[in-house]
Amino acid sequence: MNQDILQKLTETLEARKQASPESSYVARLYTKGEDAILKKIGEEATELILASKEGDKSHLVYETADLWFHCMVLLAKHGLNVGDVLNELARREGVSGMAEKESRNKDRA
Repeated sequence: MNQDILQKLTETLEARKQASPESSYVARLYTKGEDAILKKIGEEATELILASKEGDKSHLVYETADLWFHCMVLLAKHGLNVGDVLNELARREGVSGMAEKESRNKDRA
């Protein structure tokens, strides 16, 4: 059941691209552009860090959901979705974190 929420949310975020900014928070973010979305992600990341430092597990979950949501908005803005991220995580499964990071550094050189 909970896995379905990612698909439903992906569909909703895509639909909001056509919604009025007056009627939809996500449509408003899309209209404001990438900088507004990135600013929101930064705010949510900071709130997540603070929640973690507080040690309140329910607050930590709440802030993680906010961060994930806004990351999904950014992905949708770029024509991507959570499936793309899950595919990347699957690709990395069983690969040493150090080896994966090294391969990314080689790709950038």
